[in-house]
Amino acid sequence: MTENADELRVILVAPSGRDGELISGLLEQYNISCLVFPTSQQARIGMGAGAGVVIIAEEALPQSEIDLWVEEVRAQPSWSDLFFIILTISGERSQKRMLAHQPLGKMELLERPVRPDTFMGTVLAALRSRRRQYEMRDQLVAVRLSDDALRKSEKLAVAGRLALSISHEINNPLEAVTNLLYLIKLSPSLPDVKAFAETAALELARVSEIVTQTLRFYRSPNKPTVVHIGEIVDSALTLYNSRIASAEIIVERDFRDCSPIIANSGEIRQVTLNLIGNAVDAIGRRGRLRIRAANARRHSNGSLRGVRLTIGDTGSGINPQVRDSLFEPFVTTKGATGSGLGLWLSSQIVRKHGGTIQVKSCVLPSRSGTTFSIFIPLEFQSDAHADPRNGSVDTTQAPQA
Repeated sequence: MTENADELRVILVAPSGRDGELISGLLEQYNISCLVFPTSQQARIGMGAGAGVVIIAEEALPQSEIDLWVEEVRAQPSWSDLFFIILTISGERSQKRMLAHQPLGKMELLERPVRPDTFMGTVLAALRSRRRQYEMRDQLVAVRLSDDALRKSEKLAVAGRLALSISHEINNPLEAVTNLLYLIKLSPSLPDVKAFAETAALELARVSEIVTQTLRFYRSPNKPTVVHIGEIVDSALTLYNSRIASAEIIVERDFRDCSPIIANSGEIRQVTLNLIGNAVDAIGRRGRLRIRAANARRHSNGSLRGVRLTIGDTGSGINPQVRDSLFEPFVTTKGATGSGLGLWLSSQIVRKHGGTIQVKSCVLPSRSGTTFSIFIPLEFQSDAHADPRNGSVDTTQAPQA
């Protein structure tokens, strides 16, 4: 994406005299597009397609118009810093005049009559600055598109991992139902048939629960709603139940007084699924997975109330070489099997909710393990209010999970 001709054109407000004719003619000699307007109001409307620099004759700038231009300046995107050239009335330039125009921000006062070389030097410098601003805008757009692509990629990866887990979770009870139906068919005893049928009904109820939890993940609303952390954790554990059982992992849940929060349930579920999945991968076999949730206050701001979710494991720990960059994209501890986007996206989601995510890890054989701590405010916060230390790594040893 690059700037178009309209975005580098000159917007000129010349209500009287030959200023409009002379200036537009001079700009044409340099192949610079110029739109001339008799009033500031018309000029602001004409800026809709973009502007490189705004030139205004001082007589078109009473205080009321300055205030309106200031509103226009404040409405600019973060990358934009529009340049103003004010053509002042000839005579001594007063401090009062300078102060009157200062709210416009980036500007230059030129007394009439203006030397053509001085005028064009100012205009060309302003357009060079404006071009750099458009380059910055393009870079920001490219970064945003890249981030969006990474998020979509990770969502697809999450969907793939969930599909694999769900297939295992559903396959086991369905195999049990198939075997039970076979036994019912062969059994001559009515009590045995009833017992087999009751067991089959329980297995089918298990399948129904798995499907329900999966639908909750994919049908979550895009806007913040009331979320219960305990329910989120339970749904995540349901989807990993088969892996946890086959790996003989002991799950310890400690849900104390835990208030509901206002959050995007699908995104919080995604973070929880990612952290629990990482913990299960790290443990391997016969370890412990400890999950705690309780009301808390943010460490850096004790006045902000929320819920803290802690997920700890007794796995091998995180290599110190990757700890400092753990929340950056494409950083993974899983080798070729990891996308390196899970923790990055999780930190982005937590920050979006105005929360923090921290990690402690230890690789000592006798006390190895990793603990992630997530704080989510009770009320949804924009990332503008997020803790700047979000996504931090604590290199001290992890509390035993």
